[in-house]
Amino acid sequence: MANDELILTPEGYRQLEEELRELKGPKRKALAERLKVAISYGDLRENSEYHSAKEEQAFMETRILQLERMLRTAKVVNPDEAADGTIQIGSTVLLHDLEFDEKIEYRIVSPAEANVNENKISYESPLGKELIGKKAGDKVSVTAPMGIIEYKVLEVKS
Repeated sequence: MANDELILTPEGYRQLEEELRELKGPKRKALAERLKVAISYGDLRENSEYHSAKEEQAFMETRILQLERMLRTAKVVNPDEAADGTIQIGSTVLLHDLEFDEKIEYRIVSPAEANVNENKISYESPLGKELIGKKAGDKVSVTAPMGIIEYKVLEVKS
């Protein structure tokens, strides 16, 4: 895999496209209006509203460029293509935490899509790296700050 290639699920690709549309459309227009109002206040050297809007504009334009680059280099993977039951990017995995006797479900996604609150973990995370290529019934061990955590793969869904 090339270093500049970003692997995304179809859902992740759509989310980035939507964010880009929002930034280039409504958010850009709203910021332009905000700048117009701030400029109307007069002296720009001491106009905090103007400087705040310009700073926000710089962040937004940087994010737009970043999203365009990500979408341009993205490789979209389809988890349904892995018919052999192995864990890959886009797979949803049901794990059994052997130490705490708990079940937890994660979706393996790209770093751009990862969100712990939604149980989406990156394929580059320690657990993600261990899970890629495994099947139901396999055991994995992950080194974490609190020690080694062992999981058993219970189920793999596309």
